[in-house]
Amino acid sequence: MSYQALVEEAQKLISSNEKWTGVSADAVARMRLQNRFQTGLDIARYTAAIMRKDMAAYDRDPANYTQSLGCWHGFIGQQKIISIKKHFGNTDRRYLYLSGWMVAALRSEFGPLPDQSMHEKTSVPALIEELYTFLRQADARELGMLFREIDKARANGDKVRERQLQHSLDNFQTHVVPIIADIDAGFGNAEATYLLAKKMIEAGACALQIENQVSDEKQCGHQDGKVTVPHEDFVSKIRAVRYAFLELGVDDGIIVARTDSLGAGLTKQIAFSAKDGDIGDQYNSFLDCDEVEASQITNGDVLITRGGKVMRPKRLRSNLFQFRQGTGADRCVLDCINALQNGADLLWIETEKPHIEQIAEMVDRVREVIPNAKLVYNNSPSFNWTLNFRQQVFDAWNESGKDTSSYDRSKLMSETYDGTELATEADERIRTFQRDAAKRAGIFHHLITLPTYHTAALSTDNLAKEYFGEQGMLGYVAGVQRKEIRQGIACVKHQNMAGSDIGDDHKEYFAGEAALKAGGEHNTMNQFAA
Repeated sequence: MSYQALVEEAQKLISSNEKWTGVSADAVARMRLQNRFQTGLDIARYTAAIMRKDMAAYDRDPANYTQSLGCWHGFIGQQKIISIKKHFGNTDRRYLYLSGWMVAALRSEFGPLPDQSMHEKTSVPALIEELYTFLRQADARELGMLFREIDKARANGDKVRERQLQHSLDNFQTHVVPIIADIDAGFGNAEATYLLAKKMIEAGACALQIENQVSDEKQCGHQDGKVTVPHEDFVSKIRAVRYAFLELGVDDGIIVARTDSLGAGLTKQIAFSAKDGDIGDQYNSFLDCDEVEASQITNGDVLITRGGKVMRPKRLRSNLFQFRQGTGADRCVLDCINALQNGADLLWIETEKPHIEQIAEMVDRVREVIPNAKLVYNNSPSFNWTLNFRQQVFDAWNESGKDTSSYDRSKLMSETYDGTELATEADERIRTFQRDAAKRAGIFHHLITLPTYHTAALSTDNLAKEYFGEQGMLGYVAGVQRKEIRQGIACVKHQNMAGSDIGDDHKEYFAGEAALKAGGEHNTMNQFAA
């Protein structure tokens, strides 16, 4: 509904209630615009439609891939989207990612924890709600500034400017974007997964990412010791998430099925198999087994049959069973196909390095069965991108016969190689990685899980070094404030960012000329107007 239509609707309502003295139709319309989303479910339905539209656009042309950065606080997410709107004019195909790793490390009441699902379940939906609270506040702030410009145009009698501003209002793009939220391995059985999924969806999440690890053995995807579950166990959790979406009326909610099989060499269970070739039998076929005779069977042995032979799966003292080495890629492909065939919408293959062809080889096999299979991919800070890509270029040069004698492959991270031809080519491959992987490897969504964790640490280190050192106050002024002013960072007016002007608007709505407002001539934020 247009701004003018909202005003007219509000005026009609106010006119029918003679006791509503001093209530302005303009103010009502403005407050309604500033609070477009009433609930998290409104957000989930709105953003799910965006993701579905983007997925269809990617299917038509892989140049239409999407991106996100992981954010561990509502303010960080808000500033990211404000920056995107400032630099690119819109938020198209740009999302937020909620990382379970960062919730564990930064948001748990227990204090910093490893990424092993030990943090409180409720901390995840709480962060989703917090992120959307800050994004909605960014809407209110930006719209409030437009309202003030309209009032200024009216006061000056500038009808043309007023119409231009009303057009901007009617075409305003919200800061509310999709969140892909990490539910880890579901924090328990399928019922626990369903209950947590509901809380996350009610907070606003339209896309939930779930992995095929054992909940109580869950590890970060880039660490060792990962243990997977049989496909039927994982499908039950995918189904639980789908039920949660459908129960809450988010009919096009998105499920991202993550497989850790490439780096997971262990399973806690031998899958149930009713007949040769079923999904349980396929899972068990990857187990590392020894053939045994009846006379070799000992106390406590777990045995399976394979091709008419009795086999003993290799079992560790931890009571976990071991997969055969070199089967990771095959297990990933099977995981992906099975997940898509049982209700998942997108895939996530956790790899140990950012190598396009490694990913593409698996995706090609999946797409032989499911042609429109698409990936969400972690452009992880756990990868040493500089070293990985310099080594990839080194290896490519070697294969092509190009001279690499002036480079030491094991030391390519060294600053000595900065500015060399090899380093320049590697950097160009990094620069185009997302575009190239979207085209070649079926990656619909590129994300960085922990970027704002690292930027917070880096910027704080730089400020501490300068402020507590010889630079003193200049360390803050030159390193932070001066840059904020010159780069047009909205937060330089931190009172405005925290809602001071919105509060002043409300004071005026509620008290009229009697309002005691903060934004007068003596407000020091006026120093940043120039």
